[in-house]
Amino acid sequence: MKQEEYFHSNGLLHLKNILHKDSVKSIFLVTGKKSFSACGAEKILNEMLDSKNVFHFSDFMINPQLTDVEKGINLFKQNQCDVVVAVGGGSVIDMAKLINILAAQDGPIIDYIIGKNNIINKGKYLIAMPTTSGTGSESTHFAVVYINKMKYSVAHKNILPDVAIIYPQFTMNLSARITATSGMDALCQAIESYWCVNSTNESKQYAKESIRLIMENLSTSVNNPSKYSRENMAKAAHLAGKAINISKTTAPHAISYPLTSYFNIAHGHAVSLTIGDFLIYNYHVTEKDIVDGRGIVYVKKTIDEINILLCSNDVYESREMILKLMQEIGLETHLSDLNFKTEDDVRLILDNVNIERLKNNPRLVSNQCLKKILIGDIQMLSKERVAP
Repeated sequence: MKQEEYFHSNGLLHLKNILHKDSVKSIFLVTGKKSFSACGAEKILNEMLDSKNVFHFSDFMINPQLTDVEKGINLFKQNQCDVVVAVGGGSVIDMAKLINILAAQDGPIIDYIIGKNNIINKGKYLIAMPTTSGTGSESTHFAVVYINKMKYSVAHKNILPDVAIIYPQFTMNLSARITATSGMDALCQAIESYWCVNSTNESKQYAKESIRLIMENLSTSVNNPSKYSRENMAKAAHLAGKAINISKTTAPHAISYPLTSYFNIAHGHAVSLTIGDFLIYNYHVTEKDIVDGRGIVYVKKTIDEINILLCSNDVYESREMILKLMQEIGLETHLSDLNFKTEDDVRLILDNVNIERLKNNPRLVSNQCLKKILIGDIQMLSKERVAP
């Protein structure tokens, strides 16, 4: 399915035209609890939706839970809504995508989440409007849901929103912290997509432009935001989403999910804590542990290209550039700064890491490797031969 994309006020005009169609009687509106009003979207949409039946759903946790999805599906079905509109960050848009697609299936929703049943039916017309510049959820065909702290990714072409509307004005009132964590999420998505075993020329073009825009605008967007920097970050996040929609993510994301579930580290922050380490680790790929079928020379060349995009000379300097950027935008740079210190903490992460995302990494990632990265054994990363 090809998605329609609209930017700035063109998107709002298109939204108004859709919602004012005679065939649209009732609208299922999914938003955050506070962000909907704070970003200015509530005022704009209330005027558009004045003559329609609107069923507003915002009663769910920051990280989508199965119970929240079930609650949303019940409300959605009870009111027989014609169109779904999602306005919010990644969790909000993921929630809307899950409710929309799972409500259209015939079997128990848990079976589609765990992969027991295949998604067949398409949901209702779905419009996604991000209010953060980070996840790119508006441009991806998968959605995240947690069951008992375990992360599941539901993927299908019919999950992709029919329309993505990027209206950077909605991000102008974001706090510095959310701007920082969401921006790092976008940067990590773009970097991981670029080196991912599933990357294509198209995904790498999206990722390349995303990295460039983020490196030029994230620090300003956090510390001295302007219309220009916010617009560029909104574009960068959307491009990163388009990149991972093709390639998916890799090892840093695999580690990030339990860090969020068990240590309450914001997702984008959690990913950024290991991205620099994996730049070094992946660069030192060997014949014994390469996963990418395009070979060692290709992987090293790819990471050299990332170094150039980060304005550095090698992977070590790239890691320092990333740490410096994190410091500039007020994010802790080490797990030890975030109450992650004991062997039990390490074991908890190792026991709950996302295996699916690990498989996308260009170099084989063992538990031994993960443990060393989690405890900050940087010397290990420099060794060219590491037992898989």
